[in-house]
Amino acid sequence: MQRLILASSSPRRKELLENLHLNFEISSSNVDESFDPKLTPPEIVMELAARKARFIAEKQPNAYVIGSDTVVELNGKILGKPQDHHDAYSMLAELSGKTHSVFTGVSIFSPTKETQFYEKTDVTFWELSHEEIEFYIQSGEPFDKAGSYGIQQLGSYFVREIKGDYFAVVGLPVARTVRELKKSGYLFPY
Repeated sequence: MQRLILASSSPRRKELLENLHLNFEISSSNVDESFDPKLTPPEIVMELAARKARFIAEKQPNAYVIGSDTVVELNGKILGKPQDHHDAYSMLAELSGKTHSVFTGVSIFSPTKETQFYEKTDVTFWELSHEEIEFYIQSGEPFDKAGSYGIQQLGSYFVREIKGDYFAVVGLPVARTVRELKKSGYLFPY
């Protein structure tokens, strides 16, 4: 039987795979997530996704391992996960009324090969008031998310427009991941 492992503790990525009715395991990879600031957003997310997947694949060489990473980019600046209230507020104020890009990289290690890809999605925010930003921060939602927001929860009311893969913004481009897993030899019931 083929084993599928998600190399992530992200509840959002877990939920997206559960929605596909797949049997999979979760094995979090606590790898160094620092990166060379000279790298482009696609290079960053693919490198970090590969680190996560490789960490697990080295221990489970006969499994199919999925690693993923997401960053938000605005005007050439990478917005990662906020460190504190002030950091979250600054990021959300920067995103207010503007279009930013969300890059999600995926790395799939199969028993025979490694596949990497990324998806870019452009997201435009409405203008945000001080009160909206403060309310959102008080919810606690921003603190484990790139760019300080989650599109699938309370942060959805910030979004004016989206161009690209919604699920990539959540944390895993589902349809492309399925197709790449199939190409890698993973057998799906559909």
